[in-house]
Amino acid sequence: NRMQHILLMPDGAEVDPSAVPPDGSQRTPPPAPYPFELDDFQRAACGAIDAGRSVVVAAPTSAGKTLVAEHAVRAALGAGGRAVYASPLKALSNQKYRELGRIFPGEIGLLTGDHSAEPQAGCLVLTTEVLRSMLYRGSELVREVRWAVFDEAHLLGSPSRGWVIEEALILLPRAVRVVLLSATIPNGAALAGWLAMLRQTPCELVHSAARPVPLRHYVASARRPRDLFLVQSGDGAAFDAARWESAVEGLSPPREPSEGGEKKKKTPQAADPTAPPTRRLEQRCAAAAELLYALAGGAAGEASARGADGGGAGGAHYGAPPQPSPVTEPVPQLVPAGEAAGQR
Repeated sequence: NRMQHILLMPDGAEVDPSAVPPDGSQRTPPPAPYPFELDDFQRAACGAIDAGRSVVVAAPTSAGKTLVAEHAVRAALGAGGRAVYASPLKALSNQKYRELGRIFPGEIGLLTGDHSAEPQAGCLVLTTEVLRSMLYRGSELVREVRWAVFDEAHLLGSPSRGWVIEEALILLPRAVRVVLLSATIPNGAALAGWLAMLRQTPCELVHSAARPVPLRHYVASARRPRDLFLVQSGDGAAFDAARWESAVEGLSPPREPSEGGEKKKKTPQAADPTAPPTRRLEQRCAAAAELLYALAGGAAGEASARGADGGGAGGAHYGAPPQPSPVTEPVPQLVPAGEAAGQR
């Protein structure tokens, strides 16, 4: 089943053989009204919560990690305590507030800085920054917390955001048990070991590589924006080159640079009179754009050439403004729109 299950102990602690977690498939499912059979990693993580241990859960997206958070909330409320669910994003906090509110009616509150709802609820869904501020202020609410869930725990490795999660984990009271959830933790054993050392309590790592929900890859076409082309139907499936070609059909190839590193100037192409009207309009627009690009490039080249040879006639030194060239044609004068209308 491609699952890794490890018990990490703090330095100097003696390991009780009876405390070593069994394989997830050997653990009895938690007493919760789930209308489906739990996966091995869910049983293993819920068993760690039942044993009163912190747990790091790493499983692919849509594998069902939120069920582990639900079990932690249920354990906290059942013991007469409170729980907090912290996420680094306000949008994610709002989403989890709605999801948990359907499961635990009247028991879920929200604190994101922008919105506040039921701040005295048994479980508070909040952002990690709000939780950190509460810990710094010494909020009495934190003293009642039994379980703390941290979603998107891989952001611990982010230089700009990881310190917020790290400080919250450091400041939480020692009696609080922690659940870390993430889909991308490359060093789960090191993280669980650090958490066991930091909290001075055993911590379990439950890592599953199995993806119960297949990942499908679609391509959106620029020519047909309302169509999606399925190019790979799941993990290990063959790439559908024919659908890829259908998605990118009609796209212009990238411009190839010349030998000197400069882009090649393309000659504007005339519209094909036999093409459909929509296609002819696209061709005319493309030809006009290429013409403008060529004219702009030529003007820029002439300007740079004048600057390179000293600013034109007279051999001015570097930095002097270029000398005006003789005017051979009348220069059109800009006229305000109102005066132009009166003249007409």
